[in-house]
Amino acid sequence: MTQTVPIKRALLSVSDKTGLVDLARALDARGIELVSTGGTAAALRKVGLPVRDVSEITGFPEMMDGRVKTLHPMVHGGLLALRGEDSHRAAMDEHGIGGIDLLVVNLYPFEATVARGADYDETVENIDIGGPAMLRAAAKNHAWVATVTDTEDYDALLEELDANEGATTYAFRQRLAQIAYGRTAAYDAAVSTWMAGAIGEAAPRRRSVSATLAQGLRYGENPHQSAALYTDGSRPGVAQAAQHQGKALSYNNLNDTDAAVELVAEFGQDRPACVIVKHANPCGVALGETAAEAYARAFDCDRTSAFGGIVALNRPLDAETARAITGIFTEVVIAPGADEEARAIFAAKKNLRLLTLDALPDPRAAGPMLRQIAGGYLLQDRDAGAIGMDDLRVVTRRQPGEAELRDLMFAWTVARHVKSNAIVYAKDMQTVGIGAGQMSRLDSSMIAAVKAERMAEALGLPHTPAQGSVVASDAFFPFPDGLLAAAEAGARAVIQPGGSVKDEEVIAAADGAGLAMVFTGMRHFRH
Repeated sequence: MTQTVPIKRALLSVSDKTGLVDLARALDARGIELVSTGGTAAALRKVGLPVRDVSEITGFPEMMDGRVKTLHPMVHGGLLALRGEDSHRAAMDEHGIGGIDLLVVNLYPFEATVARGADYDETVENIDIGGPAMLRAAAKNHAWVATVTDTEDYDALLEELDANEGATTYAFRQRLAQIAYGRTAAYDAAVSTWMAGAIGEAAPRRRSVSATLAQGLRYGENPHQSAALYTDGSRPGVAQAAQHQGKALSYNNLNDTDAAVELVAEFGQDRPACVIVKHANPCGVALGETAAEAYARAFDCDRTSAFGGIVALNRPLDAETARAITGIFTEVVIAPGADEEARAIFAAKKNLRLLTLDALPDPRAAGPMLRQIAGGYLLQDRDAGAIGMDDLRVVTRRQPGEAELRDLMFAWTVARHVKSNAIVYAKDMQTVGIGAGQMSRLDSSMIAAVKAERMAEALGLPHTPAQGSVVASDAFFPFPDGLLAAAEAGARAVIQPGGSVKDEEVIAAADGAGLAMVFTGMRHFRH
């Protein structure tokens, strides 16, 4: 296999012209002939660089509004020819095909066109044909051709040329070829996904997903598992957060921080909210008059579990809140901004990671969720469903009061982010007990009640804060036992979807215990 190939001729055709002129100047300075198309050639000529038009090479002008310009044997022959094969060399000589040693191509901005909401016809016009064809051809022939499609690889290309006296190595071309095929695969996936949505194909025969590497991770859930973070540009969130201090984030850090951000985003930014997450479940959630108060109230829900947890705020981090958070060991704090004094306070905690977001994710935004199973994937829409006060149906004799209704909606919001079976006790816009991930809803209800009792012990309260609380259940009570356990703990009102074959029995139990109960008609399993 040919190890090094000198670069004598380069074809440049780019939509994203970031770094183009500097790259072209560096290639020209190394005596490399530049060939280009349309706007790229014009940009190079504008700065005085010598460049040949592709139309001069092919003998055909660009036509059909630029749809046809590089789809020609003079281009693809130059990219695909095996220079070490006599028959290929003979064909090149017979037809006057010059070899192309370097291809620099990035594609029409299809994803950006979709993102800005262009109409169908305009979007179709931004599907690149010639670019992917050239990339695939050059990448296939990486034995002889170097293929660059990402602007971030321009510097690496020039370093390679400097290190090898104007040539590229086989290993370098292999790596570039893999990147090129990854790009064309992602591009086709974007086109296919957009078109499926445009024509209303909810479950297309073939579904492709694509993402871009953001960073490698130290390991996965456990040290023997490798892991990496990829971004897909679908929604703002933890994947786009800026890290200001602390060691690199782990797989578990990112997973837990995502859970915290998704929940805190539910409360918007009208009133300060804080979420503390441990092992992907909230262990404390509260609203407050200030961010510091919201944190203190969330922390009080389960002080034990909060140790080593993830803290998410819906307001920029301030000094008062930063001082409170540093009172215990915390893995990650994430917020939509942080002031200088808060950053200075955190700087003394070298292992504490501080992340900031430009924007919280939209909890009602639609989009797909993908989960791998053995032999395939499960695909579903995000759980963006929501209810309002007007959607609640009171099913008991006792009507919930206004304060109870507010707490019911608060508890319901939290419950949708707790692993099922989920039970959430809340009072005065503060969680006071959370039961998560149990096989029995009764067990979740009892665990939440025990958590409330521990909160009373930690705070020196005369009785459990579950007294006078409300309870949210992410799915219906299949039997009265879980509901009665909540009533025994002191709960006064319940919110649940309803829909069980035993609803009447559960309602009767609620009436017998003097509970108010509302049905939402919407379930929020979270597995």
